[in-house]
Amino acid sequence: MTLTLIAAAGENNELGKNNDLVWHLPDDFARFKMLTSGHHIIMGRKTFESFPKPLPNRIHVVITRDKNYHIDHEQCIVVHSLEKAIQITEKDNHPFVIGGGEIYKMALAYADKIELTRVHATFDADTFFPEIPKEDWVITEFKHHPKDERHQYCFSYLTYVKKDSQHLSS
Repeated sequence: MTLTLIAAAGENNELGKNNDLVWHLPDDFARFKMLTSGHHIIMGRKTFESFPKPLPNRIHVVITRDKNYHIDHEQCIVVHSLEKAIQITEKDNHPFVIGGGEIYKMALAYADKIELTRVHATFDADTFFPEIPKEDWVITEFKHHPKDERHQYCFSYLTYVKKDSQHLSS
């Protein structure tokens, strides 16, 4: 299994503000959908509640401390720890952690890969992606996306692989 953190973050690791994104990047949304469809997506309760409804073709594993929290939807599983979330996804060869900030911070130690969209601007934010320790990770793919009529900011897709990971190609 390859556990992947997937996020879009500004130059200062900004993720969002008031439980919402601070940019609109349609091509990044399409990439997120393409990569995560058919897989488990692990998230915190606040991230889940920011969606108007569960995302199609994905199993949502929602982490909360609230023992009484319940989601009445067949695509959703509620758990009370990151370790339990990872355990539930063991049969998925490629589950994704999709946020928020605290969940990313906890999951970084377990991750094999990071799919990061780096938005080339700075933003007023209250939620941040953790600093990626450069000694532990290597960028294996990089693709720049310019600003255009559909995208207010230029951004880059960065794929990081943990240096001690068997997924690192030589």
